[in-house]
Amino acid sequence: GLEGRGYSFYFLPVILVCSNAFRTFLQKHCPVVAERYCPTPWCWGGRLQTLVQAFIKSRPSVSYRNELIRTADGGQISLDWVDNGASAAYPESSTRPTVLILPGLTGNSQQPYVLHAISQATRRGYRCVVFNNRGFGGEELLTPLTFCAANTSDLERVVLHVKELFPQAPLLGAGVSLGGMLLLNYLARKGSESGLVAGITLSVAWNTVESTASLEQPINWLLFNRHLTVNLCQAVNRHRKMLEKVVDIDYVMKARSIHEFDERYTSVLFGYKSCLDYYYDASPDYKLPRTAVPILCLNAADDPFSPKHAFPLALAKHLPNVALLVTAHGGHIGFLEGIFPRGEGYMDRLIGQYIEAVFEHPGDLKRACSIKQE
Repeated sequence: GLEGRGYSFYFLPVILVCSNAFRTFLQKHCPVVAERYCPTPWCWGGRLQTLVQAFIKSRPSVSYRNELIRTADGGQISLDWVDNGASAAYPESSTRPTVLILPGLTGNSQQPYVLHAISQATRRGYRCVVFNNRGFGGEELLTPLTFCAANTSDLERVVLHVKELFPQAPLLGAGVSLGGMLLLNYLARKGSESGLVAGITLSVAWNTVESTASLEQPINWLLFNRHLTVNLCQAVNRHRKMLEKVVDIDYVMKARSIHEFDERYTSVLFGYKSCLDYYYDASPDYKLPRTAVPILCLNAADDPFSPKHAFPLALAKHLPNVALLVTAHGGHIGFLEGIFPRGEGYMDRLIGQYIEAVFEHPGDLKRACSIKQE
């Protein structure tokens, strides 16, 4: 596998796969990429990291301003803003750099990882806006449509809205898990017309078929798949009146895995011939060459949601604008470190340093990511 190509995840605590120019930029302005990531000693394995982070991480205090925007199909999207009006670094609202955060599957603006990302951004003087997936931001569903990793039209609507409000403010996208897949699919679709200056993804599932297979392993099914499926079914049930017009809700409610849920709900709702067709369309791995802005992608080699053999390392190596940062440990959105890993962790530091690098050194970044690699 990948070890044969010179990548050994278990002997190297962190590997950074990218062009030399992008590597130089990151090592200079985002020094966490050159750090040794040491997981919490009592929380070593990927499954444990994944489970523990949800319960142990602190929840920085964030107060949001909610905005509902309408979509072309008559639906609505819930945005949660942190304006950061007291920003000393960027007192002028019109040019204050903005971080657009895309949470994971069943996630919203209240997840600890979102609150930590906001804490990192606001202390540096930036504005944040969280794009809650349709039906998951506490808002009412006005049309029989929710969201999926392959459908980027809502994200397109949100980016246009933010750019209309603040045309002078640079905008960076930060996507976690499914939010990262959505961000990558959007960046691949839009190329140089994305409206974003850069992106960062955390714990993305690169190949949906491989991720689903990993989550169907008995222990992963028991620990993660079953629970996520229940959450998805509950969300669909909450909007039953609206969604029963287009899908068989009772059949969906009997789904026992994410794959069954996608087969009965997601692929049907979004008009795919089969679940496999949807999974191909949702996978960001093969689309990376179509992206045009600098993207940093963090994954752990022991992530139960995203198996390491599906990481597009060989592809990233030859792209000037993509950097893959792979840690041996960390699980899915875990990356816990220290004996009491409640506060700021490796992933949070990476987000903070990277967004600062992007916003404060745009010239260096442009030069680093536009040099054609041999």
